[in-house]
Amino acid sequence: MIKNIIRALSAGAVALALTIPVAFASPDKPVIGVVVKIGGIPWFNAMDAGIKKRADQLGVKAFMIGPTSADPALQVRAIEDLIAQKVDVIGVVPNDAQVLEPVLQRARAAGIKVITHESPKQQNADWDFELASVKGFGEAYGKRLGEALGGKGEYAVFVGSLTVPLHNAWADAAIAYIKANYPGMTLVGDRYGVAEDVDASRKTALDLMRAHPNLKGILAFGSQGPIGAARAVQEQQAKGKVVVLGPFSPGQGRRLVHDGVLTGGYMWNPEVAGEVFVAIGTMLAKGQPIKDGTNIPGLGVVHPDGHNLIVNNLVDLNEKTVDDLAKTGL
Repeated sequence: MIKNIIRALSAGAVALALTIPVAFASPDKPVIGVVVKIGGIPWFNAMDAGIKKRADQLGVKAFMIGPTSADPALQVRAIEDLIAQKVDVIGVVPNDAQVLEPVLQRARAAGIKVITHESPKQQNADWDFELASVKGFGEAYGKRLGEALGGKGEYAVFVGSLTVPLHNAWADAAIAYIKANYPGMTLVGDRYGVAEDVDASRKTALDLMRAHPNLKGILAFGSQGPIGAARAVQEQQAKGKVVVLGPFSPGQGRRLVHDGVLTGGYMWNPEVAGEVFVAIGTMLAKGQPIKDGTNIPGLGVVHPDGHNLIVNNLVDLNEKTVDDLAKTGL
């Protein structure tokens, strides 16, 4: 699904959902620009709220850039614009970690600090932070799906794209857990890179249900995947026959949960992730060290593993929790 990066850039086919503010850095008021996967969806709207909230609290300039589609070329262009603005810190939630390496390297060469999220293996980053460990998150889903299916049946796995590192690492952990603990379950295909697109995930789920009458479950890593897959289950009147699990925005998925076509899942709070971007960015801009035992708002006390800051702050999504979570704006 990834577009031709070079062609997209050379043709100038780059548009952003949000206008990039012109905000040059100053010594007394750091400037932080955060580039996310895609603009206009609830997950990243919540992250934007967290960015603004923490920026107001800390007295810094911070803003989010949301591309019009989950295309790495758009993220490259947004980061290039931030480099030209000479911001202090660039944050990014990558669609394709490898495609971003050259532009992030240029940012760091220009003296700009780089923070990533959902990309623990990013080479050209000062820090990456995660609100869930890869193994813990993936295995939690593998266990929950195995229990829901009684350890038997076919299942499919969706990810944001085949080049989103964290989604694929979660999928690896979930699949490995299922293989080890539920040998009666069979993976259909490998995985499908549609979970940041509600229409594509819906269509893929419909196609899979038609092609595999014994399909019993869908694990969708990416905030739009569970929504699209659940809508497909609803259309096919497969409630109770196909279990859909994955992280999603509670406000977007609450009705599907109560309708019984979206079982639930686990997530972290994207608003908190937005706050963490600004908290870490402000520390880096001001030269404050991050070391073992440092307390970072939103993460708590951290124990760095290389340049990774990983904690487990999971939130359970189910029919009992989804309404209260949705009321928070998520």
